[in-house]
Amino acid sequence: MGFFSNIFSRSSRVVRGQLNTGMDAIEDATFESTLRQTVRDMKTELNQLIRTSADAMSNYNRLESEYQKYVRQSEEWKERAKQAIEAGREELAKKALVQKSEADKQIQSLQSSVDSAHETSDKLKSRMNQIKQKISEAERNAATLIARKNAARAQKKVAAALAGLSESENAFSALSKFEESVAREEAQAAAFEELASGSEPSDSDLIKEFDELGAVGVDDELAALKKEMGQ
Repeated sequence: MGFFSNIFSRSSRVVRGQLNTGMDAIEDATFESTLRQTVRDMKTELNQLIRTSADAMSNYNRLESEYQKYVRQSEEWKERAKQAIEAGREELAKKALVQKSEADKQIQSLQSSVDSAHETSDKLKSRMNQIKQKISEAERNAATLIARKNAARAQKKVAAALAGLSESENAFSALSKFEESVAREEAQAAAFEELASGSEPSDSDLIKEFDELGAVGVDDELAALKKEMGQ
């Protein structure tokens, strides 16, 4: 089982390696379109956030409007209570204060909701501004990123070409070794031929030896002639 498990594990690594290589090639080939699509996705996210922010702001505005309505009612009933007191009608003033108390309860009930809605709206606005900045940066940098990617591709091709040239140089080196081997064999053959021809004197060698003998006789004659002439 361990043997087959090892085989399956290695096969899985090979398959995953091929898939990753294929995905890398696809991403490399579609880099520019993928980059531009990323910017479009950011804009889509921004549009969604804008709609969410609009809903949050609308909810906040409704709560704030309701809150302010009860604040006004509380102030109005307070003023009416004062009028009733000035008119000497305390029972009427108490009724006005009861209405004011009801308005104050509504104010207290809405206060936390209004504060929460306001905080949510502010967070969404802040997030929306951040995304807008990122989109602006992405659009400015898109051209630069594409240019850098193209430069990297060109550099990669040059490196691959140099690597291929290195392999061809190895082939040339191997060919030179073959040439040297043939030259050594040719030199050995010539040496063997020279050794074989040196075992017996050839006609040219004999003639050369007789010429040397003749040269020596001429010298003797020259010496004798000088002697005869008294020189």
